[in-house]
Amino acid sequence: MFDEATTKLLEIAYQGGDVTRRRRMAFDALHLSEGDVVVDIGCGNGLFTEEIARTVGSSGRVVGIDPSADMRAPASSRCAAFQTAQIIDGLADALPLQDGEVDKAVAVQVLEYLSDIPAAIGEAHRVLRNGGRFVAIDTGCKTLDWFSENEDRMRRVQEAWDHHYTEPRVAALWPRLVKDAGFVAVEVEPFTFCDTTLRPDGIAIMLLHLMSRYAAENGHMTEQEAKAWFDEQFDLAEQGRFFFSLTYYRMSAIKA
Repeated sequence: MFDEATTKLLEIAYQGGDVTRRRRMAFDALHLSEGDVVVDIGCGNGLFTEEIARTVGSSGRVVGIDPSADMRAPASSRCAAFQTAQIIDGLADALPLQDGEVDKAVAVQVLEYLSDIPAAIGEAHRVLRNGGRFVAIDTGCKTLDWFSENEDRMRRVQEAWDHHYTEPRVAALWPRLVKDAGFVAVEVEPFTFCDTTLRPDGIAIMLLHLMSRYAAENGHMTEQEAKAWFDEQFDLAEQGRFFFSLTYYRMSAIKA
């Protein structure tokens, strides 16, 4: 559970420029049209679900699926204005949808946390109509390049964060996994966030909070060490010496 301050931070970041750009990368790859039926797998707080609902119009439909009640509550509230939007409980590897029910499926930062990625890809294939499009965005977890004057501490922060996801290289597995599931027209495209400033709405500051907290709360380093790393990044930013770079991958495929 996040405290109120962290929840507010995440809400700011998820509506900020970086995460908005990440959603836009998925949005553009979906090639949405009025009347489309779309499933947003792992919809979280519903920001993307709302954008999809707005685009597919009254003749379309979007189903946001998430296993977390804490996420479904704000998603339901956010999408309440759209009668064609529905937020429901469900898992990526057991979607509560009929075979061939949707035209488009999307999963943003979902696959990297799953223990059975092939099952989730298989489910996306099942619920898509023939010719339907599946789009996913995941982190290139091994691409994180973050400057610190204390290289050993920086390495330990990153190694601690490695424990929070399941698969660090989803993009590398994507071509084989989607082809095995029966998809064609496979595409993978990288896009990078690279900052020399620590912006209050950026991915870097969001990760700064999340990674320091995760490392301390899960016993990977002391609270003092985590705070020292956290504080150092603000000091570097004030000195004009901040550097952060992380690559994500946009992946897509078509059901044959």
